[in-house]
Amino acid sequence: MNRILIALILVCSSFPAFSNNTALVELDYTSMSMGLFGGLAMFLYGMEKMADALKRAAGSRMKQVLGTLTTNRVSSVITGAGLTAVIQSSSVTTVLLVGFVSAGLMSLNQAVGVIMGANIGTTITAQIIAFKVTKAAMAMIAIGFVIEMTSKQQQNKNYGNIIFGLGLLFLGMNLMSEAMSPLRVFQPFIDFMAKMDNPVFAILLAASFTALVQSSSATTGIVIMLASQGFISLESGIAMSMGANIGTCVTALLAAIGKSTEAKQTSAIHLLFNLVGVIIWLPLIAVLANVSASISPSYPDLVGMERLAVESPRQIANANTLFNVANTLIMLPFSTFFVLSVKRLIPHKTSNKEKQKIAPKYIKSEYLATPDIALEQAHLEIARVGRRVSNMVNQLPPLAANYTNDRDKQSARQTLREIEKVEDEVDMLHGQILSYLGRLRQSPLSSNESRQQIKLVSITDQLESIADLVVNAMLPLCYKTLDGSISASPEMRKTLDLTQSRVNRALLDSVNAIRRGDNQLAENVLNAKREINALLDSILQLQAERLAQATEKRLDIFRIQMEWVESLKRIYTLSKRIAKLQLRNSAD
Repeated sequence: MNRILIALILVCSSFPAFSNNTALVELDYTSMSMGLFGGLAMFLYGMEKMADALKRAAGSRMKQVLGTLTTNRVSSVITGAGLTAVIQSSSVTTVLLVGFVSAGLMSLNQAVGVIMGANIGTTITAQIIAFKVTKAAMAMIAIGFVIEMTSKQQQNKNYGNIIFGLGLLFLGMNLMSEAMSPLRVFQPFIDFMAKMDNPVFAILLAASFTALVQSSSATTGIVIMLASQGFISLESGIAMSMGANIGTCVTALLAAIGKSTEAKQTSAIHLLFNLVGVIIWLPLIAVLANVSASISPSYPDLVGMERLAVESPRQIANANTLFNVANTLIMLPFSTFFVLSVKRLIPHKTSNKEKQKIAPKYIKSEYLATPDIALEQAHLEIARVGRRVSNMVNQLPPLAANYTNDRDKQSARQTLREIEKVEDEVDMLHGQILSYLGRLRQSPLSSNESRQQIKLVSITDQLESIADLVVNAMLPLCYKTLDGSISASPEMRKTLDLTQSRVNRALLDSVNAIRRGDNQLAENVLNAKREINALLDSILQLQAERLAQATEKRLDIFRIQMEWVESLKRIYTLSKRIAKLQLRNSAD
């Protein structure tokens, strides 16, 4: 909201109409300001509400669409255009790309085509506005409100919010148009708008405003509104639309701050592509204007500003679409060049410190605006933690093994230290995942999304409990047997190892059941109960047989082995809880 207020102040303070001039007394500033600022606020709020509802409606499919339909350049462009046309925000698309590339879910080559397509998709807003659908604003607000308030299903509520937001957007444009209509005969404002005939000035002004409000669609909509009042010419409108293309890159640049090198490269490609496009077409604005005018409706019976006001909106919308489509056709064959260029400009450098530092791979702040995707990414991050925890159990050296030399003991100690390091990583990821899921909870979630969030929190805690159990309970036992040169009998050793292996397989099955959504693996975990209990009973029977020969050392071994068995039982119990969460989620 702050950036919108700053944008309004900057734009309004640029007008000579707000300087000391005797002609100002002819205007009703209070009414004009209320109409302009209120209309713009309603326009931006309507766009935000519509985009948010669109993201929620399409969110569960966005990641799948981006991942499966970007196998080549052409499909990447079509995917980017289609997705952006649906969610009405190239900024959202590029921010998602930054996160996906950073997480390794997409390559830079795939991202280039999607970025090019996103520029095409975002022109749909301008086309809708130019078709004069604004007259239906109040009806759309009423219909959207009724659908949102009366629907019980979240998806229908989303559709209602889409219509409601679109109606607010159009109503805001109507208010701005009516508020600014007196400026048609106000000479200082007319003189200021004459500066728009300088394309460089128009591009810079539009780029600055777009960077502040972070919406090229908002800027283009205002440009069309100005054209519908006859304030700017077709050439000026085209130049301002080009500026909006540059300004919208700021969102992706901000999203890449503090992220991986790949994320920075993705945002740089976006900026480079749009800059090159503007440079190519800057000297050809007149040509683009002529082509746009030739394919747009003409009203030769009108003259002067009246004709300009009727024809310019459609011409600017068509020119905006032509500009972005032509850019894509021209530069798509050179997508590899863009990738190589940004890799040269922003080389990948990783210090030893960065290599050692564990950080989330999948969860990114930019996904929080789309809960479906945020939950899916958190799901992937939790599966990553689960694999680490499973490896911790798998790497545990045999308890009370009969080591014959110091080198084997040293190797076992090194393994234990590595397990401790993994547990530190699990602790760090656990905290970041819970923080991420907590921030997600601050947004309105559907009942299904809420259940998913609670499920993921619970799974994360179960995995953290297993990791803590390994380090706090099992590792001390391993160190104790190493330090005391305590060993178990071959028969006990075999049974302990078999039990540990079976428990670890159950843990791995529970992790993979969550990761893949595989109910059969979850059932396998629950069905392992009888086998694991039988192995545990075997250990107890062996222990009972040896108690008859009890010595002080034998009692120490007995206590250590019983604590080890209790830890294995606890790990299996936590694994069952994870499996049950998977089965319960599928039943819901």
